[in-house]
Amino acid sequence: MRTFRFSLFLLVALTMLTLSGAAFAQIGVGVSVSFGPPELPVYDQPLCPGDGYIWTPGYWAWDGDDYYWVPGTWVEAPEVGYLWTPGYWGWEGGGFLFHEGYWGPQIGFYGGINYGFGYFGHGYEGGRWDNGRFFYNRSVNNVNVTVIHNVYNTTIVNRTETRVSYNGGNGGVNVRASAAEEAAARERHVGPVSAQTQHVQAARSNPELRASSNHGKPPIAATERPGTFSGGGVVPAREGGKYTPPPNRGAGANTGATNHPENNRPENTAARPATPIHPNEIPPAEKRPPYNTGNPNLDKKYQQQQDKLNAKQEQDHAKLQQKQDQDHQRMAKQQADEAKKQQVEQKHQQQTQQLEQHHAQQQQQLQQHQQPPPHQAAAPAPHENPPPKH
Repeated sequence: MRTFRFSLFLLVALTMLTLSGAAFAQIGVGVSVSFGPPELPVYDQPLCPGDGYIWTPGYWAWDGDDYYWVPGTWVEAPEVGYLWTPGYWGWEGGGFLFHEGYWGPQIGFYGGINYGFGYFGHGYEGGRWDNGRFFYNRSVNNVNVTVIHNVYNTTIVNRTETRVSYNGGNGGVNVRASAAEEAAARERHVGPVSAQTQHVQAARSNPELRASSNHGKPPIAATERPGTFSGGGVVPAREGGKYTPPPNRGAGANTGATNHPENNRPENTAARPATPIHPNEIPPAEKRPPYNTGNPNLDKKYQQQQDKLNAKQEQDHAKLQQKQDQDHQRMAKQQADEAKKQQVEQKHQQQTQQLEQHHAQQQQQLQQHQQPPPHQAAAPAPHENPPPKH
């Protein structure tokens, strides 16, 4: 359950800036991190669930004090003819900044990162659209041909051996965007769909996916469908990625996130440096300990009430995120300028704040309602000589 944490945040408006330079044609999101993400793990691709699903590779994301793995998954394309350009980490201004992925008619720049399964650093070799249908390249995709018949076989020679997960910096992939990739970033495109944002939320809230826990080898490396982290469609990593955090990252150590005022990024002196703009940026709260009033029946009742509130608030987050995703898609279609984008993001931030304040009030009301009844005071001892009745 996500509790109200704005008292811990610095109330700084987080704006999204279009970064100049060929290597950074996408939009950088969030704070800058002082050390790079782990290497990419090695894993098998789960079976494609059906026609029109596009593979979106897994990647390392940042949650204020640690990297966590977002499993690769199959996602339905938002429009016929659209392909997925993965996000990537890039070194700029003394830190690592994440560049959000997007859907569009052409594949843009994704840092030259070899994500595998058709994403070998430039372009996409996993399939193509033809007359309104997506055709899968079986040489790089796991497709059941008895279910999906629109397939072909083109052998791809993948000469890239590195599993480095970031562009630039010390030891990163040293490539820049081509003219075609720069042009793709300027074309009409839309951001991640709601299924993807919910997928990221589920990954963020799973402690097993944090790099400090799995040391670069996530137990859930890929899933057949977004947000489904259990069952036959879940694939673990076969080999972990190298994970070398700074040696001072112990208890109470600096989170590794830094401030770059030249890029209008918020200072990150606390683990949660800024007010979230969107529901999928709200950090997960620590799990509440079990109720222990001394009355098992009462504890069970209270836990059921808490679980019900948790589920309702998660639905609220998903609904608002979906609404804000639609705003992003409309802006992309209208090719909105930066002033309009900033105005919409400010509105999103207000919506998210209001929702979290409402959730905090709900939680407070629940806790007040759940105050256990006071113990009955002991009955006074009867008088040896009770007063006479009138």
